[in-house]
Amino acid sequence: MSLTGRTAFITGASRGIGRAIALKLAADGANVVVTGKTVEPHPVLPGTIHTVADEIRQRGGSATAVQMDVRDETQVQAAVDRAIDAFGRIDILVNNASAISLTGAAATPMKRFDLMHQVNVRGTFMCTQKCLPHLKKAGGAHVLNIAPPLNLAPRWFAPYVAYTMSKYGMSLCVLGMAEEFRADRIAVNALWPRTVIDTAALNLVPGADRSRCRTAAIVADAAHAIVTSDPSRTGRFFIDEDVLRDAGITDLSGYRADPASSADLADDLFL
Repeated sequence: MSLTGRTAFITGASRGIGRAIALKLAADGANVVVTGKTVEPHPVLPGTIHTVADEIRQRGGSATAVQMDVRDETQVQAAVDRAIDAFGRIDILVNNASAISLTGAAATPMKRFDLMHQVNVRGTFMCTQKCLPHLKKAGGAHVLNIAPPLNLAPRWFAPYVAYTMSKYGMSLCVLGMAEEFRADRIAVNALWPRTVIDTAALNLVPGADRSRCRTAAIVADAAHAIVTSDPSRTGRFFIDEDVLRDAGITDLSGYRADPASSADLADDLFL
């Protein structure tokens, strides 16, 4: 299914995975609503919603940039309204915006706990709710949460329980909403990378090893495969490399962040 004429609403799209998905969907003809908080260049992290929208236009695509904090109901509703004003429809919602703190219970300030739950869980729920009337009209819409498969092994909770709880909240949205919206032909799925993804934010992580990372392009290509598939495929938790292998792409070496590295990529899902 081509995305020509369809509209994708993407949260947290100013850089990293969100930017990569925006560029990929636009390259297949989608109108892209690039949302995020960043409108002025960050001193460390490059990219704004405007630079991403400009990239899309420079490549011949169609995009509009809308500043939006996923925690603010008024801003979310206004962004959805702007999307309809610009393109008349919303066919795809990608809930990518996320806050992270890989800290244990004792080391997680409550302000950071609140941020992760407000952005990851509440933001995902609210963006889906506000887009829902338009997704219902689309006739075969997709909601894609960048969220992990549910795994209750203690190893995923002990090191950073607050973060894991918040990301699993996004995963639980998939379980509930996929069934709730099934009759409306709205697919609700999750996508998660097998390995750490090399983004600008990785520069802020001391000792980050790019030899064990892949580029954001692998998530973008997998996202494209999911949102162009039959919407009856819903309520699933996809892993990026599995999606591509199912699509016949068996050589994933081009997605290495460090092409010269011979290190084995991580066997376990990164959370």
